[in-house]
Amino acid sequence: MPELTRRRALGVTAALVAAAGAQPLTASAASASPERPTDPRSSMADHHHGGPEAFDEVYQGRRMEGRPVTGGGHHHGGGYAVFIDGEELHVMTNADGSWISVVSHYAPVPTPRAAARAAVVELQGAPLVPFAAN
Repeated sequence: MPELTRRRALGVTAALVAAAGAQPLTASAASASPERPTDPRSSMADHHHGGPEAFDEVYQGRRMEGRPVTGGGHHHGGGYAVFIDGEELHVMTNADGSWISVVSHYAPVPTPRAAARAAVVELQGAPLVPFAAN
């Protein structure tokens, strides 16, 4: 068994505090009214039967598509793929249910559609370059 160090003890303590703090936050978020999201990029319509719905729209002149996918591979978005102008935008779900992409990695958003919109804004018209995931 590995030796208990101060670093490991602090890491475990921080994880427990974070987990305990997330429970009241989740309860208060669930009781909030979903009628009007605070972030204009988010859409509560993206949540359907426990997962995000497919979308296909043009946002700031860029075609964005998102859809559930099946099978293995390198998709980290819970079986969901997002494309901007036909190029795949790699998305991933966080433990709290938020979504991030390789373009806006440090700005979590509530849905894959919001992640695609955030990426379009961040790209500022530049093409999305294919990302080689290993």
